[in-house]
Amino acid sequence: MKIETERKFLVTGAFKSQASKSYRIIQGYLCSDPERTVRVRIMDISAFLTIKGKSNLSGLSRFEWEKEIPVDEAQELMKICEPGIIEKKRYEVVYRGQRFEVDEFFGENEGLILAEIELENESQEVLKPDWLGEEVTGKPEYYNAMLKKNPYRSWKK
Repeated sequence: MKIETERKFLVTGAFKSQASKSYRIIQGYLCSDPERTVRVRIMDISAFLTIKGKSNLSGLSRFEWEKEIPVDEAQELMKICEPGIIEKKRYEVVYRGQRFEVDEFFGENEGLILAEIELENESQEVLKPDWLGEEVTGKPEYYNAMLKKNPYRSWKK
């Protein structure tokens, strides 16, 4: 069983010029229960089925299982997903040896940009580039499964 440990931040500055690559992501949820999520994701020419468990008390770690699946099967699974497909562009940015995945959201979540970093353990130090803003680790409203239910555009500013 794999445990995913990550921290999540709002992005408040320019980062795109530092990206080593980028790709488009479309994802839907077969189940978005807070206790467990089942996600279908298409990333350019690859697709994945992912199951995630509930986050621990710190919000940093949770069970994750992922399997690559054929893109045509993922497209069929998208048809039976819950309402609210997530569309985003992911940028990979390496800063001082640490890899950040920065997601620029589209559609109903346009305007939201989040950065995630996967860690070896919960005590690992994160070296923060100047474009990182407030940490939102453990805040459920920033989980993709919640953004499909309560999109960023609907939040009161």
